[in-house]
Amino acid sequence: MQSCKQLFLLSIILLLLTNNTWAQTKKAHQIDSLMKRSSQMGNFNGNVLVSENNRIIYHASFGFTDAIRTKKLTTDYRFNIGSITKEFSGVALLQLQEQGKLKIEDHVSQYIPELPKWANEVTIKDLLQYTSGLPNVNWKKIKNDKDIFDDLKLIDKLDFVPGTQYDYNMNNVFLRQFILERITGMPFNLYAEKFIFKPCKMTSSVMTPFENENNIAKGFNNDSVADKADLPLTGGTYLTTLDLLKWSGCLHSNKVINADSLFELGQQFNLPETQSSLGQAKFKNRKLIEHVHDGRYGNYEALFVSDPNKKLTIILLGNNHNGKLFEISDAITGILKNKKEK
Repeated sequence: MQSCKQLFLLSIILLLLTNNTWAQTKKAHQIDSLMKRSSQMGNFNGNVLVSENNRIIYHASFGFTDAIRTKKLTTDYRFNIGSITKEFSGVALLQLQEQGKLKIEDHVSQYIPELPKWANEVTIKDLLQYTSGLPNVNWKKIKNDKDIFDDLKLIDKLDFVPGTQYDYNMNNVFLRQFILERITGMPFNLYAEKFIFKPCKMTSSVMTPFENENNIAKGFNNDSVADKADLPLTGGTYLTTLDLLKWSGCLHSNKVINADSLFELGQQFNLPETQSSLGQAKFKNRKLIEHVHDGRYGNYEALFVSDPNKKLTIILLGNNHNGKLFEISDAITGILKNKKEK
């Protein structure tokens, strides 16, 4: 009798597994049709990965590695992820807070005392939430990290009182990195490699400046004009779709920072259309329920969409900007949730 029950339960489990596999295969075919149409219409040149229930159900490449358009992309290629890279400096600061080496309520002057008086007013939290009042980087005169730091020392007045307004600009991010380097005594790209990429097994990820790396997709526009070469600035990240999936799993499972730090990092200035260091992060009872972050750098475009509760993740990385990633992601989400196209 017991044996019959066990056989019955086993058959039910096998049936459920078979049905689930069939459903995922059907979704993968639908996503493939969508991506092929997007590529043929000129809306997407890049790599895509879709994961459901902790299983990759779709992973593919479309288009070319560079402006010459002769070499096809493969899933091993790495793309600049633009603003998504800001998550790494945010996580690094929260790691140091967990270790007791800083508090995000600390003022910048505590760690870099040679900056002007405004550093007595700006907190690390302001840098994380883009509420520092710092003007943007003067890109016309910037060639390297030293230029950025020297330019920060020349700022004599903030654009607004810290914590009262929002301005999304890169001086906030570069100053985060300078603080990290001052506390840890190591360049930020090496810190990220040791304490972020390695623990998360992100074996393809590299952070600028770097030389002679293989499988780097090159940005280009629709007139087949290549992007200019990167300036030797610290912090730009190139990675594969698979490594970005590893990052989300690592971050959401509290392997690099704890749940309280993740919640803190996901807070944003209280106005519509503002971003936290995680981009758009939604929480329920302090638990992350939605994580969306997009990035742009030259003609690179990147989008990461994750629903930790439903275990759905969509990653789109491109090197030929067309501004269609959100539309493509919405269509993939519809397929995953069995919604019919309109």
